Order: sequence, then C-alpha cells, then structure tokens
Amino acid sequence: MKKLMIISLCLTLMGVTPMVGQTAKDCFKAMPDSLMPLLTQVNRADFIDFLESDMRAEVTNRFNRKSEMTRLTKDYIRIQMTERSSWQMKVLPLNDSVRVVCAVATVQGPVADSDILFYTTDWKPLPADDFFQKPGAEDFVSVPDSLQDNRIRPALAKIDMSLLSAEISDNSDTLTLTFTTPRYLDAETADEVKPYIRPTRKYVWRDGRYLPVTSL
Repeated sequence: MKKLMIISLCLTLMGVTPMVGQTAKDCFKAMPDSLMPLLTQVNRADFIDFLESDMRAEVTNRFNRKSEMTRLTKDYIRIQMTERSSWQMKVLPLNDSVRVVCAVATVQGPVADSDILFYTTDWKPLPADDFFQKPGAEDFVSVPDSLQDNRIRPALAKIDMSLLSAEISDNSDTLTLTFTTPRYLDAETADEVKPYIRPTRKYVWRDGRYLPVTSL
C-alpha cells in the first residue's frame, strides 16, 4: 500500500490529471502517432466510429494493408494489426482517481511473443516493474528433485529463453501469460519436456499491480 501511494504521488508530480471514468476510447484517441506508427489518426477514429455504428472496424493502414479493431469496451481495446501481430490496451485503476494504461503488443514470429508496457493516461511511459514482475522460463518449468531420468535434463536445458504470449481479459482485471518457448523446440524435445511445463500463469490486478493468482 505504501508503494502504491508513492507511485500515485509520482504520477501526480508528473502532471497526470486524475480522470475518474476516463475510457479506453478517450485514451486511444489521444495516443501519439509515435506509439502506433502503423495507423493514422484517421484510422484510429474510424475504428471507433465503425464499431459504434455496429460495422466491421477494418481500415487500410500506412502499409496499405488491413488492420481491424475487434473489441472495444469502456476499458479495453483489441486490434489485429496485421496477419501476424496484434495489440491490446486496458485502462486500469491505480486508486480512486488515477488510472494507468497497460498495452500489450504481440508478434507471431516462429512463435508468439508479447511486450507488456505501462503508460499514464496521457501516454507517458512508466516503469513496467512497478506494475508487473515478468516471469522467467524457470517460472514455467517444474522438475521434481527426485527426478532420476537424466535424459530429460538435456532437453530441459534447451529452454534457455522465455517467450510469452500475453492476453488481457476484456471483461475482468486478469492477465494470462502463455509460455510459448516449448513451441519453438523440435517436436521430439517438446514432447520430452511437456510433463514438466506449466503452460500458463494467470495474474489479477490488485492494489495497483498485476499479482500472480497463486499468491492471493
């Protein structure tokens, strides 16, 4: 709670104006072009106009390709930016009067991987560690000390990076991470390590942070 008060004070000193009831739509319209260079201001406005008119919210982006806003609620937006990338945002309460924005950009390379970023409601960047502790690969791997099969350990050693796909819920304050690194492995290795992989971790927004559900 003390840390939450310090963060709130810092946001106030940064010039963040408390905006009770500010919506995802408001924030999205005010988003600087530099944070979403693929879309023009007209694109972003059209997204909202189309959805509010019960039309498919598809626009032609700067690369002359199609982008589509697939979900818009009071506090959540999801956009299919390209065939292999998506973007989400969620407006989250820091306290009774201050909100922050969580934005998730996901790219489908060999496997899906997401960046999770935080901003003030007027899009000043905030330290992500203040709001979310990103797990490492070791948080998704569980190997009992009693394991005798040493053949498994070389396979597990191939999990040497943490690729994560993040999904923000549109109707709750939860964030779900899917560990996609095993999908990067060859089929034989993936089958060997599968029994020792916890594929997902769920977080819930509480007291100004995303906390692991298991810790609540």
